[in-house]
Formats: sequence, structure tokens, C-alpha cells
Amino acid sequence: MDKPLSSTALDVVISDFIAHKRALGRDYRTEEFILLAFRRFLQADTAYDLDQTVFDRWCKQLTGLNANTRLSRQLIIRKLCLYRQRSEPSCFVPDPLYFSRHRPYRDPVLIEPEQVADLLEKANTLAPSSNSPLRGPVLHIAIILPYTAGLRRGELVRLTLDDVDSISGVVRVRESKFHKSRIVPLSESTRLELRQYLSARKQRGGPQRSGSALLCNRSKGWRPYTGAGLRQGIVRLLDEVGVRDAHGRRPRVHDFRHSFAVQALVRLYKRNEDVQSGLPHLALYMGHVSIVSTAYYLHFVPTLAAIASDRFEQYCGNLLEATRDEN
Repeated sequence: MDKPLSSTALDVVISDFIAHKRALGRDYRTEEFILLAFRRFLQADTAYDLDQTVFDRWCKQLTGLNANTRLSRQLIIRKLCLYRQRSEPSCFVPDPLYFSRHRPYRDPVLIEPEQVADLLEKANTLAPSSNSPLRGPVLHIAIILPYTAGLRRGELVRLTLDDVDSISGVVRVRESKFHKSRIVPLSESTRLELRQYLSARKQRGGPQRSGSALLCNRSKGWRPYTGAGLRQGIVRLLDEVGVRDAHGRRPRVHDFRHSFAVQALVRLYKRNEDVQSGLPHLALYMGHVSIVSTAYYLHFVPTLAAIASDRFEQYCGNLLEATRDEN
């Protein structure tokens, strides 16, 4: 029998801190996972309380993570200690001067429409298995919804049958990032793809009861896909098709959302619409408070540069010609 883990001075503090954050309206699920793992580390380390030596040992076991992830976790523990310091002024608080340094996030790998077509074609050839009778259809729709509707991976795996309406063509994203919900209208072609997925899901025995996960597998009974499980399937598909950028980098799942935003901007230019008027609508569609957040996704790719240059020439080309004549 395993020896029961001992209690620590931070057990109650961690529980109170999580409850405090949730009382302020924060979801704090990710932070809770990190804090509970930190508590397990203290218990396994047989450290009753936190000090610089114990904190350094904890930081050392984070070395396999990238610098930004390490920094994020270190800051969570610092916030916990600052919360504790309100009632215990002499408690240890780690100095952020010695935390990991923030590094710029890598640029996304933007996925072209032709590459998406290849991915969908490959997904259609995937054979079902006893644990994954819906593997092909799940990966098919899991490519389409982020690429055509900009859904995040977490939003995708949390969708239920109640959240999708293939007739009216809308998806209800509930309690997403920062507790925001939104209704996402789908294009006609995406509605058709969704109807085909729902039909395949029903034919292959997927659960039809209210609240059932839209994306599910039959590992130990019908269960929803996890974010990690869906990522694994999409990454395998990307590798099989050989989707890479000019530098040999594979796209991340979140890069489908980046690609959606860029393609939406390209369409605004191609339709000769007012881009500045369209950006607030794009921000709303993607679940952003303002276009400031959306701008992070709008990358100035060669296709976009060429279209923007053509539009500038259309409106101002005569001015450039006049200047040239004067010279």
C-alpha cells in the first residue's frame, strides 16, 4: 500500500486562493491543475512549507518545459504566495527577478486552402476502429470548424449536440475564454459538412442524448475527445499529409484559427469591402472584445500584401503617376 501523502502548510491556502479567484469570476481551471500539482510536489518532497530551497527544487523539475510555460507557472505560485502574505506577512514570496525570461512566441504556420483540401481528403480515407469508429469524420469536421469558423481547440472539444444547429447553421460557443459565450454562424458549405458529420455520427452509433459531446470516441464507452487526444489525431494527420511551411515547421492546431483570420481578411479585400468596417465584425465573430486582440491573428502574408497593393494602386495610382510626371 502506498504511503499517504503528508499535509503541508499550503493545503488550506491553495484551496482558499482558488475559491477566492472563482469568487471574483475567474474560471481558474488551468491554474487549479498547476496549484494541485505543486501541492503534490511539496508532499512528495516532504516539505511542510515553502522556502527558497524548496522553490528552487520545484523550478528545476520544470526544465523540460519551454521558458514561457515555466514563467507562467512561476507567476502562479508567486500570486499564491502574495495572497498568503496578506494574512501571514512573514511567509516566503519568490522573487520574479530570478524567474524564467519571457521569449517571443513562434510565428504561426499559415495553412493554405489547398493543404486543407489534402487534409480532408486524407481524413476521409481513415479506417474506423473499435475504439474510434468516428475517427475519420471527427478529424474531418475538426479541421473544417477551426479553419472556416475560427474555433479554438478547447471550444471544439466542449461542443455538445445541443450547441450545434445544422439547419439554421449556427454553433453556440458557451463559456469560452474569459467566460464569454457567442453564436457563430456557419457558411453554407460548412453547414453541409456539419450535417454530413452528424449523419455519420448517428449511423456509427454515436450517442444522441442531450448534452452528448459533438466529438466523441468509444474508448471505455462513448466519451468526449480531450484537447490532447484531438491534438494527437490532427498532428498525425498533418504528418501523414506532410503539411509544412517553407522552413519545415508543422502547423499547431491553433494555427488553423490564425489561418481563418488571414483568409477572412483576404476575402474582405477580394470583395472590395471596407476592411476597417469589417474588422470589428471579425473580432466579434472570433470572440474578441476589440480588434486589438484580433490584430494578433492578422499576418501580412504575400497574398494579402499583393491584394492591398493592388487596392492602393486602384485608388492612388494616378497620384503616383502625376508625381512621376512632375519630376
